[in-house]
Amino acid sequence: QVQLVESGGGSVQAGGSLRLSCAASVDTSSMYCMGWFRQVPGKEREGVAIIYPGTAYTTYGDSGKGRFTISLSNDKNTVSLQMNSLKPEDTAMYYCVADSNSCRSRPPRYWGQGTQVTVSS
Repeated sequence: QVQLVESGGGSVQAGGSLRLSCAASVDTSSMYCMGWFRQVPGKEREGVAIIYPGTAYTTYGDSGKGRFTISLSNDKNTVSLQMNSLKPEDTAMYYCVADSNSCRSRPPRYWGQGTQVTVSS
């Protein structure tokens, strides 16, 4: 069982930055993909960013392109999401995810507990 623990959420004013981190219980290279989803109550969850540890290829949802950056740490157990120029509409619960096969064609298998991000105007 893969465990994912997020940290770094909080409250920030519009235009500010936050860095989310996700500590994995396994070497990130053992996963096909890792990333971040977010969800607002009453709305569908949204893929924010995905990284493929084997190639370091990254892909972003439309909402985060140009503002968010996903990365893997050198310790091989952490995936981070740097969020800049935050907007009130970025307010959501952010979840770290991982899967051995796919993060996009179906919901990822492993999810963290989530960390809340709140952006005020």
